[in-house]
Amino acid sequence: MITYLAKRLIMMVPLLLGITLISFVVIRLAPGEPVEAMTAMSPKITAETRQRLREFYGLDKPLHVQYATWLKQVATLDFGRSFAPDNRPVTDKIKERIPVTISLNVIALILEFGLAIPIGIFAATHRDTLYDKGITIFVFLGFAVPTFWLALLLMYFFGVKLGWLPISGLHSLGSETLSPVAWFMDLAKHLILPVSVATFGSLAGLSRYMRSTMLEVIRQDYITTARAKGLTERAVIYRHALRNALLPVITLLGFSLPGLIGGSVIFETIFAIPGMGQLFYQGVMGRDYPLVMGILVIGAFLTLVGNLLADLCYAMADPRIRHGRG
Repeated sequence: MITYLAKRLIMMVPLLLGITLISFVVIRLAPGEPVEAMTAMSPKITAETRQRLREFYGLDKPLHVQYATWLKQVATLDFGRSFAPDNRPVTDKIKERIPVTISLNVIALILEFGLAIPIGIFAATHRDTLYDKGITIFVFLGFAVPTFWLALLLMYFFGVKLGWLPISGLHSLGSETLSPVAWFMDLAKHLILPVSVATFGSLAGLSRYMRSTMLEVIRQDYITTARAKGLTERAVIYRHALRNALLPVITLLGFSLPGLIGGSVIFETIFAIPGMGQLFYQGVMGRDYPLVMGILVIGAFLTLVGNLLADLCYAMADPRIRHGRG
């Protein structure tokens, strides 16, 4: 197991390099240029000034030279400085925003898996009942409804029409003067809509996936044997079937880690939440190459770590894998 883990860690290095190389090239091939974005609203800027800006940011150099320079910086955990007017270090910008995004998405992840697993189990053990058909309708709605449309609909209904919930930001004006309890309640009210939007689509898919895997497991011979031994249905489902049914779901949990950033772009932008998703959107629109690459590197790293954690969770859940027989 230790040897396998060491090999996977070593393989992460060339994979990460390949991902960064492809991302670096694709970003540069996209239409638009940082200098053009900076000077578009300044009609007095001359072609000579634009060329000087390209030289200042190193955009006049060949692509492979730019990548090599960027790679040397990243090797020291330095993502360079943002092309935005503030010209701040990318690392500082990410440090400010990443706690917000991780907190929001961890809450959404806990809700997704905490609700999807029991919903899927109940649907599988009550197959073809009214409850199971209701879950099927819910799943189709979850897949069919666009995230941005659902967010706007909830904002209008609960925020504008009823006035129950705030529709933007994380805190109300003057919240710094509130007591700790009132401050926390204000934060919780601001989180209800974005967390609900982040949870809805994934919850539908995960519950259906859990139902399918559970149905496949409870048809196995060892489940029939467990029932023939006189075990209660609860013991059969939760002690014998659930552990094996969770193996495919563990893979989805591993792939959910990079979604902590990537999946935040839509709802953070719509709800004006100052997190990594909103920062990434602003970086793309402003052609802020260092900022975009910094966020993509973090996303790629989380993807690789997620895959590794999924494999480790497999080994913990299935002894055959842990002892090299799976």
